Parts: sequence; C-alpha cells; structure tokens
Amino acid sequence: MAKSNGLIVSFGEMLIDFVPTVSGVSLAEAPGFLKAPGGAPANVAIAVARLGGKAAFLGKLGDDEFGHMLAGILKENGVSADGVRFDKGARTALAFVTLRADGEREFMFYRNPSADMLLTPDELNLDLIKSAKVFHYGSISLIVEPCRSAHIKAMEVAKSAGALLSYDPNLRLPLWPSAEYAKEQIMSIWNKADVIKVSDVELEFLTGSNKIDDESAMSLWHDNLKLLLVTLGEKGCRYYTKQFRGSVDAYHVKAVDTTGAGDSFVGALLGKIVDDHSIIQDEAKLKEVLKYSCACGAITTTKKGAIPALPTHSEVLSVLNGPK
Repeated sequence: MAKSNGLIVSFGEMLIDFVPTVSGVSLAEAPGFLKAPGGAPANVAIAVARLGGKAAFLGKLGDDEFGHMLAGILKENGVSADGVRFDKGARTALAFVTLRADGEREFMFYRNPSADMLLTPDELNLDLIKSAKVFHYGSISLIVEPCRSAHIKAMEVAKSAGALLSYDPNLRLPLWPSAEYAKEQIMSIWNKADVIKVSDVELEFLTGSNKIDDESAMSLWHDNLKLLLVTLGEKGCRYYTKQFRGSVDAYHVKAVDTTGAGDSFVGALLGKIVDDHSIIQDEAKLKEVLKYSCACGAITTTKKGAIPALPTHSEVLSVLNGPK
C-alpha cells in the first residue's frame, strides 16, 4: 500500500481479551488463557498502521498495568496515542473470549465500569480529531454516559472539520442492558455516517429480518450515506452506493480465530480511501479496494488473536497474487 498521508482517527474501546489456550471448549473447561490486546476501534487503528497508513486511537484506559501495556502496544505498532487518557479510579476493560471449534466467538465482559466508559467530552483531544481525514467509531461507546456524550461530540467535531465518518456498529449484545436499547442507540447516530459496515448477523439484528439480501440491506440506507458494506464471512462482502451495487468473493483460508477479521477489513478499506474519497464513486476501483480488504480479513482469521494476526501489505499481496 502506498504510504498514506491522511490521518485515520479511531475512537472507542481498547481492552484485553483473554483467549483460551485450547479451541472448542467453554470458559469453564478452558485449562488456561492467553492475554490478547483487543477492542474493535483499536484493532482498526493498528490494521491501518500495519498496512502503511497513518492512524491514531482516541479513548480511555485504566491507569493500571494493562492500560499502560495497551498504550505501549499502540505505539509499538506505529499508532499515535496522543488521544489516550488514563483513569485513576477505573480498571482497563477485560473480556473472556470462548473460541468455538469453528473459530467463532462468545464473550464474557468485565466492565463495571471500565475506564473506556468514563471518557468525558472535556478529555477529548480536539486538535487530533480536527486533523482526521477519516473518523472511525463503533457503538460500544454509546452504551453509557459520559462516554456517549464524548462520542457524539467527537463525531460532530470531526464532521465539521471535514472528515469522512466511518461506522462499524460491532454489536456485542452482552454489553447492552437490552436488545431493544442496543438497536435504538446503534440507530440513533446512523444518519451521520458516510461509510457504514455491518456483518450479516448485524444486518439481521438491525432489520429484524432473517434475509441477507439487497432489499434488507437497502432498508438501512440513508440519504447522507456514501457506502454501505455487508460482510458475509467466508462468502465475502456486498457493497452498495448511490450509483451501483455488487459483491466481492472471499479468499478461502483455514480459519483458526475470526477475532479482528472485520476490523482488518475496515482498516484496509479506510487506508485505501483516506487520500481519495472518490474511489467510492468508481465501481472498478472500489472493487479492487474491497478485494484487498477481503484478503486482509481472510489472513486475520488464520492466526489466534486480533492484533498479532493483522497483516502487512506484503502478506496481502501474496494472497492476492496466489491461488484463490
């Protein structure tokens, strides 16, 4: 990937995933756990940087060993931590992740409250947000105050400074008080985003339909949207713009752990469009970018953990140029 100049700022949570040392067992049966840094917005920032792009992470960590470890991981991976704040009273969030035999995951979270939930609007690094060409976020930061207000303000500041707004709801139902509240809050900022990526599972949840088709996807369209993406795991992805729609096939690999695949896909996409938003209007160019993004997602499933599995540009090229 050519060295990108535009800054991608990713807002939200960064945490520690505890992943069982053995796949296909419940949390109770797991003989041990490995700690893996995670949190979707942080994964996206590192995905961008690993592919040669310019990224910053904006969020709050506990002023504890795990929090400082995570800030260190951002810096080691070339991600700016200028937007990171530390909370003296609350711990860094933890998640215990069960890896089923098919590589899919189940989560148990420890956030009561965790530091990421306590970011206030006054703690936002506004200069960093204003310098973003793309501002990316999820929905976990909408669950509780004060983080929700910080999220809304950050979005507004980025938008008024001319950034492209990118939204991946990244549904984690166990974190929400109810499914109804989750849907309501996820949709409360829907019309603000320029680019939205949902998974097939999120599409079903948000539309209330078990159909994964164009009609279902287009029911989520809004007038300000430039690009809607539906990721379909091993079936690739579908794309929708004002002018055209279509699909891109996945790259077939042996999936070990799907953690971070969607974040890798998003990071690759944002890194490709940050310096040329017009790619979204050119179907041939967009398709090439989405093939690249799908390859990134596929590679990420071949190793355990999200951040260790995020690919470099040369790894992506070997998949793109190899047998499909």
